Amino acid sequence: MRVATLLAGAALLASACGSGQAESSASGKPAVIAAFYPLQWLTEQVGGQDVQVTTLTAPGVEPHDLELGVKQVTEIQDAALTVYIKGVQPAVDEAVAEDRSFDAATAVKTIPAGHHEEGGEEAHDHEVSYDPHLWLDPSRLAAVATRLGERLAAADPAHAQGYKDRAARTAGALGALDQEFAKGLSTCTSKTLVTGHEAFGYLADRYGLKQVGITLDPESEPSPARISEVAKVARAEKVTTIFTESLVSPKVAEVLASQVGAKTAVLDPLESKPSGDYLSAMRDNLTTLRSALGCTT
Repeated sequence: MRVATLLAGAALLASACGSGQAESSASGKPAVIAAFYPLQWLTEQVGGQDVQVTTLTAPGVEPHDLELGVKQVTEIQDAALTVYIKGVQPAVDEAVAEDRSFDAATAVKTIPAGHHEEGGEEAHDHEVSYDPHLWLDPSRLAAVATRLGERLAAADPAHAQGYKDRAARTAGALGALDQEFAKGLSTCTSKTLVTGHEAFGYLADRYGLKQVGITLDPESEPSPARISEVAKVARAEKVTTIFTESLVSPKVAEVLASQVGAKTAVLDPLESKPSGDYLSAMRDNLTTLRSALGCTT
């Protein structure tokens, strides 16, 4: 297995360099690794000036496609803490050290992974039984912020109070965002989200919406039967907008939209860094949703 080989190479590299226990960055601050953007944002908010945060997934790269090199595996092995979500990036799942990692999914109540038939076989988006896109529910991400503050405090007791204070502030900001969504989506004439990729299950779960995804995996091609099935739902529920996302080709969604007489709009799953930050991008998503679902003030 490729990751096992990389782990072995990382161990040899660490031994040769006399490291392997280097939990601090060159700045002397604890080195904390975030697997991809939403976790990077959260870790920066909670860690503040007391940690050095790096991310494994470069901007514009689909997180599910991440492959690790020896250098990244070594960084994971040496980090004070790696923040990830099991099931999003299998390479990261295999590389993390159990005693120096934080799986954000363990901090919240998860929902089941989506499943439907693709080409005659049941398709699953991820290798775990739950949907890992939990960051699209601000209330759940607030719970992750609180737990992350506790984990950082345990890893770096000298700055424990700072981590806990910043975690509380971050959770408060996410709670305020949650209230904005709850109010903004409470008066919509439509409750159905037709999305190119089933990434919005937590958002739908939190705010009483129904997600109908064309595909489970953003890189997979839906079968004609699946497109027909989604088109039937879209027509029956008078859906006016088919949602696409920035890192995935919109072609299938555009074909579906033309079939059902709908338009398309981008709904950002925030798997990569947006033009602003998490909070501003989520507010942009709320504006898009309110327009598409016919929400009144």
